[in-house]
Amino acid sequence: MTTETVAVRPTAACWFEIPAADFERAVGFYEAAFGVSLRREDMGDMRLAVFPYTAPGVGGAVATGHGLKPSEDGPVVYLNADGQLDAVIARFQALGGAVVWPKVSLPGAMGDIAIVRDSEGNRIGLHAVV
Repeated sequence: MTTETVAVRPTAACWFEIPAADFERAVGFYEAAFGVSLRREDMGDMRLAVFPYTAPGVGGAVATGHGLKPSEDGPVVYLNADGQLDAVIARFQALGGAVVWPKVSLPGAMGDIAIVRDSEGNRIGLHAVV
């Protein structure tokens, strides 16, 4: 038996992928909702549009291919909407998304959250520190 040292990140999550049935529609949806540009990359049979992030922080992308299917079931990814939670919720709605669970305040000083549905039918969590 060999012992290997593995670097462990201080957070449980390290990457996420949001499935898209219509890649360009989904990328446009998220770019408009958050006011950012996503970096497009091809990886074999997958297409990714990567959200801006600073390594070694948690990163993620809108993704298509490799059997990914949008769903309202399963895990919920929470995206950072600091300082603009109400505006991001409004943009989701204006872009054809929907509010699944309205904004609520978390206990203590943990912030506010809401759950929305994107252009592809995925449930997406939004979080903002108060």
